Amino acid sequence: MSTATVTSKGQITIPAVVRAALGVDAGDRVEFVEVEPGRFELVAATQSVTALKGMVRKPAASVTIETMNEAIAAQGATAR
Repeated sequence: MSTATVTSKGQITIPAVVRAALGVDAGDRVEFVEVEPGRFELVAATQSVTALKGMVRKPAASVTIETMNEAIAAQGATAR
């Protein structure tokens, strides 16, 4: 288990083994994701948005704006 100390400015140095495991270098960005109250995961945020291409497949059939509006209106009518 690796540990780090928080400085008076709120900064930490990520241990070398953790940086290597995440594949991050100087200048790379990381995100802190809260997985439950008081518990966070450190996630490398080094990929560009174009790396997400292809993760979500296209729907089998396209939906028109009119169909979406009808569905919204129908849901709104039942929510009251």
